[in-house]
Amino acid sequence: MKLALVVPGGVDRSGEMRVIPAVLALIERLSRGHEVHVFALHQEAVADSWKLAGATIHNVGDGWTHLRGLVAIRAEHRRGPFGMVQAIFSGPCGLIAVAAAKLLRVPCTVHVTGGELVALRDIGYGGRLSWKGRLRERLALRGADAVTATSAPVIELLHALGIRAQRVPLGVDLRKWPPLAPRPRHEGPARLVHIASLNRVKDQATLLHALARLAKTGVEFEMDIVGTDTLQGAIAGLVHELGLDHRVRFLGFKTQRELRPVVESADLLVMSSRHEAGPFVLLEAAVAGVPTVGTTVGHIAEWAPSAALAVPVGNPERLADAIHTLLADEALRLRVARAAQCRALSEDADYTARMFETLYQRLAGGFGR
Repeated sequence: MKLALVVPGGVDRSGEMRVIPAVLALIERLSRGHEVHVFALHQEAVADSWKLAGATIHNVGDGWTHLRGLVAIRAEHRRGPFGMVQAIFSGPCGLIAVAAAKLLRVPCTVHVTGGELVALRDIGYGGRLSWKGRLRERLALRGADAVTATSAPVIELLHALGIRAQRVPLGVDLRKWPPLAPRPRHEGPARLVHIASLNRVKDQATLLHALARLAKTGVEFEMDIVGTDTLQGAIAGLVHELGLDHRVRFLGFKTQRELRPVVESADLLVMSSRHEAGPFVLLEAAVAGVPTVGTTVGHIAEWAPSAALAVPVGNPERLADAIHTLLADEALRLRVARAAQCRALSEDADYTARMFETLYQRLAGGFGR
């Protein structure tokens, strides 16, 4: 089957910088049995194409993105007809995918895996902040022949909107990120890691206030924060204000190869997000034998309490208490780590590809009847 995948980006020609690892893993696996063309809306400013992970990447480029995306998909369809159009993320990707599929008279699926369905007005985040955003989501989700989502909480949001959806987690590529058994803690300060861009939805302010509370209890720890700073140093300023300078290190962006030893050295992944469909880093940490404490979002919510510890959003006191709980009880920490790894291994990148391929076959078999 010839497949058209519509993505916002995450498919940089380097294969390492500005990529979405789960999306690359899916593309690579689909390309083994299908002819895959990926239409990236905003990877680069200028339209271009290149090969990556066995697929052809068509970068749409800036300006009139919706129209240019449709034109690019239609042009490739004329060279050889697509059997399926798939959007990874709803929003503009979903709308373009649905419009293209209707135009070409082929089936279409939309996968929701971001903030498309939320409206966090105080920080200006979410696909449903405006009437235009709400209309776009309505058209994309109701126009798709099938809707999938990364985790159970996102499925619940879809159901609340009257959209039937199937859960399809975006799993880890175990060849590139191999499993490592959970390990006992070493002597010395606990090693904590937080992996996310510094932005309002990841809510690093709550994370740092939790760490300040943890420090006051006498717990010795070090925190590595991995991710690009989009807040112009505000989080680093808060670290200094809270007296955490000697406990918190900012490592900046890391490629997957650079990130792996950071995760392996950690005793605990800590996430403080106000919204997540995943996060994918929870799966990566689990595969590497590291358990997670975080807010009640995405996979953290659906894995708790056996495979993750979840606390309310925006509650540094509860987050600090949960971190302390796992650090103070080594048997519990290892038990949670093993349960998390079991779940992540059972829903790896191969599982994701099989789920999507089964869906494609079902839709293709019944389309037009």
